[in-house]
Amino acid sequence: MPGVKRPLRRRWWLAALALLVVPAAWWLGSEPAAGYTTVTLGRGDVEATVVAIGTLQPRHSVDVGAQVSGQIMRLHVEPGDRVEKGQLLAEIDASLHEATVEADRAALDGLRAQLAEQQAQLDLAQQQHRRQQRLLADEATREEDVQIAVATLHSAQARLQQLRAQIAEAQARLRGNEAQLSYTRLYAPIAGSVLGVDVKQGQTLNATYQTPTVMRIADLSSMTGWTRVSEADIRRVKAGLPLYFTTLGGDERRWHSKVRQVLPAPPVPAGSQGESASSSESEKVVQYTVLFEVDNDDGELMPQMTAQVVFVTDSAKNVLTAPLDALQGSPGAYQVRILSKDEQPELRPVKVGARDRQVAEILDGIEEGERLVTGEAPAEAGISRFQW
Repeated sequence: MPGVKRPLRRRWWLAALALLVVPAAWWLGSEPAAGYTTVTLGRGDVEATVVAIGTLQPRHSVDVGAQVSGQIMRLHVEPGDRVEKGQLLAEIDASLHEATVEADRAALDGLRAQLAEQQAQLDLAQQQHRRQQRLLADEATREEDVQIAVATLHSAQARLQQLRAQIAEAQARLRGNEAQLSYTRLYAPIAGSVLGVDVKQGQTLNATYQTPTVMRIADLSSMTGWTRVSEADIRRVKAGLPLYFTTLGGDERRWHSKVRQVLPAPPVPAGSQGESASSSESEKVVQYTVLFEVDNDDGELMPQMTAQVVFVTDSAKNVLTAPLDALQGSPGAYQVRILSKDEQPELRPVKVGARDRQVAEILDGIEEGERLVTGEAPAEAGISRFQW
């Protein structure tokens, strides 16, 4: 019957349509939805730093040299010995210098004897001059005798002055030779440790053209760090800035100090004075020298040690911190995105304080516990965007 077939045909079309709609709805519902990577705002420490490599040197050190030539007769110390100021270190053959001093003393004694003799001659000349003056007043002497008495007096006075000048010269010569004699015994100018001895007992030294170094002494109780900082970071390093450093010993110990001085000019490279301007322009990055002091009472630090120095240019403890990749904008106008309760990002201005290479201090704009958007990422597949 025609009336019965029409409803059956309609049901068949509805069933077919349902079979097409269900897979389409499933495909739409399984498409990944956009999501966000977030981090919860919390507290932490921020430390802005400048890192450099330095070398440790004794703060007080002296190269003990020989000021006279001669053979090393005796060495009283060895490398590593502890010496006090004024302690005898070495002796140089003093025989020639002793003979010179003895000759100078003998010559000085002879001049002093001549001075005494001349003083007696002067006294006699003065007496004769006074006698001639009395006789001249009584018209009992010749004019020639008076003139002879005056000339004799003046000659005695001049001879006396000459001897006194010779004695002064001899005394100066004696002091110089006595000093040369004293230089044959080398004494410690400071208290410290003997870093090295550059001569051997029996060796002959020649101090004619330059002073030969005998040994090196340094006070190791205080060290100076010589650090090279590149021109890109030198403006951030100032006198009084805190710092810490470690050595290459591997014990991970930290020594703390402060910047003593930033030298105003970079060190001049060796052999660069005669180079042309074109060659100087091709040099590497300019580096400036930064000095700091550190106590070494326990003797753990040694000369020429390499120090990995960290200058702390800014720091903050237990403050709100945000990762740098969450910041947008430029210094003075930073913004962050906050994920609201309905999972939508909200742009908000913030005030930033100290910064390091990973995080920044948040002074104002957001509160602890809020979620910062650090990036976008697709959500996991299978999350439906439709509800039936």
